[in-house]
Amino acid sequence: MNSKDFSMKIESIVKEKKTSYMDAVILYCEEQGIDTGTISNLISKPLKEKIKVEAMNNRMLKIPKCGVLPV
Repeated sequence: MNSKDFSMKIESIVKEKKTSYMDAVILYCEEQGIDTGTISNLISKPLKEKIKVEAMNNRMLKIPKCGVLPV
């Protein structure tokens, strides 16, 4: 499997189950019996950005002091 296929599967899980990207990655790994520590090379840059934005919105990551405008 390559990062494009992995990202497409995660996107479909997010749409079908109406869940977050982080939860979709974990769910997919559990269903496939994949260790979450081994998938870092499968996560594409756009998918990383989506996970990062979700984490920042949920206050799981600190928001940078500059570069982010409140919406």
